[in-house]
Amino acid sequence: MCSFIRFENLHELKRICHWGPIIALSVITICSSMAIIDSVLWYWPLDTLGGSINFILLINWTVLILYNYFNAMFVGPGYIPIGWKPENPQDTMYLQDCRICRGYKAPRSHHCRKCNRCVMKMDHHCPWINNCCGNLNHGYFTSFLMLAPLGCIHASVILVMTMYTQLYSRISFGWSSVKIDMSLPRRNLQYIVPFGIYAFAASLFALGLAIGTTIAVGMLFIIQMKVILRNKTTIEVWIEEKAKDRIQYYQTGEEFSFPYDLGSKWKNFRQVFTWSGVPETNGIVWPVREGSHQYTLTIEQLKQKADKRVRSVQYRVIEDYSGACCPITKGFKAFFCTPYTEEPRIQLRKGELVLVTRGLPHWMYGNKNLKKKNAHEHERGWFPRRCVEKCLYDSATEKPTEEEKKIL
Repeated sequence: MCSFIRFENLHELKRICHWGPIIALSVITICSSMAIIDSVLWYWPLDTLGGSINFILLINWTVLILYNYFNAMFVGPGYIPIGWKPENPQDTMYLQDCRICRGYKAPRSHHCRKCNRCVMKMDHHCPWINNCCGNLNHGYFTSFLMLAPLGCIHASVILVMTMYTQLYSRISFGWSSVKIDMSLPRRNLQYIVPFGIYAFAASLFALGLAIGTTIAVGMLFIIQMKVILRNKTTIEVWIEEKAKDRIQYYQTGEEFSFPYDLGSKWKNFRQVFTWSGVPETNGIVWPVREGSHQYTLTIEQLKQKADKRVRSVQYRVIEDYSGACCPITKGFKAFFCTPYTEEPRIQLRKGELVLVTRGLPHWMYGNKNLKKKNAHEHERGWFPRRCVEKCLYDSATEKPTEEEKKIL
């Protein structure tokens, strides 16, 4: 764990002061502590070899979960250097520029609004670790997703067996009734840790957390392994789907082949998981499959960007909007159907023009003030659909540039 306790990384400790890590660490603490206490009641570790193995294994789960969790949080995804440019200046024509980082986006990198940096092989920004999941910490993050359900399953077994044995020792059967006395066990047993009504309630609460964590985190682990075995990220899966949509829309007849799928699940697996925990790549240059090159994906991204600009529609604002996440003044449908995304909302003023690129039944996503050279990132985001109306004229919609026409 020395990778995150070095002096220069101590400022990263502030990442813990966020609702995501606080909730995650609270769940880990509750489940592990209650399982350890209940394991002493159910299977005393000093009496039998099985009890010792059970106790050591439980401690081992906790240590491994915390190790991978903190490494995923503090090691970080790896960031593209500020002002980065490719060694060959001619390669800049295949890359997108980032105005905030004052450089170019390397292949597979994306700019994160939360981290305010371009992230190497960005998969997503995870609120539970308050950091991005990317090139350097993808293995730690996925290992955490695997170990957390396994540890919770073990904890659930201990919690269930403890509650069962403790209740069974306190049950008295009569001719027409069943009595449960939580004050003392029916049998004369000496317990190091007392088990009363409050301990039973705490164990039941921990069991609910453990089962919920097993289901939720287990599903995330399955999703991550599916994309890892194809050497993709969740963002790149979305890019590939949009590539198919673009090709079908324009009937170009071209075929898009994802360049980073090496054709072997084992080779793809090794791109994320290594014995040292450090990826084999530097986060900028990537191994590609035969018939592809370093900029195959970035060229497709440029095509999609130009296509989005061509297919976007201009709207005029007819109602002011404050930028609230769930604006009840814009109708109940807009309130309850707000986009579940970390993308920002933008404030609107009556009479402004917005260039819409995508939408939902009650919300739209677009840009305003596109002609400003130093447009701020928060001038792009979501807003209620009822706040705008489509422009009846076409003069405000910009035509594609000559460069965009060549890309399309």
